[in-house]
Amino acid sequence: MARTIDLNCDMGEGYGRWTLGADEAIMPFITSANIACGYHGGDPHVMRKTVALALRHKVAIGAHPGLPDLMGFGRRAMDVTSLEIKDYISYQTGALREFVRVAGSDLQHVKPHGILYTMAERDEALAQAIGEAAMESGRGLILMTLASGKYDATCRKMGCRVASEGFADRAYNVDGTLVSRRLPGALITDPVGAAQQAVKMATTGKVLTLDGVEIDISVQTICCHGDTPGAEKIVRAVREALEKAGVAVKSLRDWLPAQ
Repeated sequence: MARTIDLNCDMGEGYGRWTLGADEAIMPFITSANIACGYHGGDPHVMRKTVALALRHKVAIGAHPGLPDLMGFGRRAMDVTSLEIKDYISYQTGALREFVRVAGSDLQHVKPHGILYTMAERDEALAQAIGEAAMESGRGLILMTLASGKYDATCRKMGCRVASEGFADRAYNVDGTLVSRRLPGALITDPVGAAQQAVKMATTGKVLTLDGVEIDISVQTICCHGDTPGAEKIVRAVREALEKAGVAVKSLRDWLPAQ
């Protein structure tokens, strides 16, 4: 299956005096960073600092826009319209893009955060709004979507430049969706287990669900969450296992075909 894969992680999700994640330890092992834009996490100072950290390690940068729910970390569903979603994404992407621009680089991708990512899977109108926001922001901008999902299919049909995403540290349902974080076993915190799942997805196009069923999955990028317990160990284990399996780990901008 995949001979080349992108490894992404959510970064810059602390704000003010509160720090979340081991960004300094994780950044050297990833190829794409999804940087929080202030709605679910992050603030202007953290955004600038995280952009600089990513560029120092030659990591491609993407916007990680979420719902305006700092207290709930963007993981609580909200009653929002498609236009509101589109504007939220445009606003946050533009904010991060300015920090990247003044640092002498540009955005590679955009990836919705938390429950917004899940809502797009359930609601085609929201998926279309996200796709429109991404395309209006730049035809070359890559949109990360849930591999083999409805949101992925909708955005591809629209003509978005899509990178289908798999998750090393999350368990799957038989329909290809992620197991709810509220359920036991939803998070894979064992570095070896996460690495095995990543390699299986990248090399065989398969993933083993929480119920023990093997399903098909086609991925161009694999995510490890920055707030998963022991994330720095998980990311390093995943990177090393992928390379040991003969998979080249590179930023999407270096190999993903243009739409």
